[in-house]
Amino acid sequence: MTNHARTSCALGIDVGGSGIKGAVVDLSTGEFVGGQITIETPQPATPEAVADTIAEIARRAQWTGPVGVALPSVIKGQVALTAANVDPAWVGTNAHEVLARRLDTSEISVLNDADAAGLAEVAFGGAQIRDGAVIFLTFGTGIGSAFFIDGRLFPNTELGHMTVGCAEAEHQASSAVKDREQLSFEQWAGRVDTVVREFDRLFNPALFVVGGGISEDADSWVPLLTVETPVVAAKLRNRAGIVGAAMAAAEHLNP
Repeated sequence: MTNHARTSCALGIDVGGSGIKGAVVDLSTGEFVGGQITIETPQPATPEAVADTIAEIARRAQWTGPVGVALPSVIKGQVALTAANVDPAWVGTNAHEVLARRLDTSEISVLNDADAAGLAEVAFGGAQIRDGAVIFLTFGTGIGSAFFIDGRLFPNTELGHMTVGCAEAEHQASSAVKDREQLSFEQWAGRVDTVVREFDRLFNPALFVVGGGISEDADSWVPLLTVETPVVAAKLRNRAGIVGAAMAAAEHLNP
């Protein structure tokens, strides 16, 4: 990647439980410059192993400019305070320091993965997410959440770990659960409905926006939800985490 793009582009990395994916993002459009690079998440997904994988994505992209990383973790002061679907060794780790030892740049920003996806949707998605109280939910290995008021983020919410009934929300209704238990869309939508109804009862948003890989099939399950508050699919679908991470890097966002 040539240097001329650095002021308008950044490398975004989205760390998931099964794969780590990245792409250089044109920050004026939210589109990828070149293709997406995906590498299987190392097991165990320790900070060092994940950082090595991120460095490999940067190498393949031939990128030495700003890098943003979306992690499945609460991030405060660039320190990971939780470790959902990655190795527990992340807890207490300064993610910025670990990455800076492996990347050819000091322009590194790390943030929660759902927050990254939500920020991308605010910037490049539907106008509805920028108006009033909105809860953005991602369905993947777990359930991520991001809260917005008129497009402004309240960071590090973790609704996927909220107990609904007798279990955590993501242990009932993540897309990984759907795959593992071989649930039909109708069966799974019933579980999602139970979870989202509880979120709705407690937080009363004006809108839910749903993303993650399974949002590509939104027409197969979103219409089955009966929660009264409107639910719409994210416009960026499964690209949002990468785009939001790249935005964070360019804007030097360091929660």
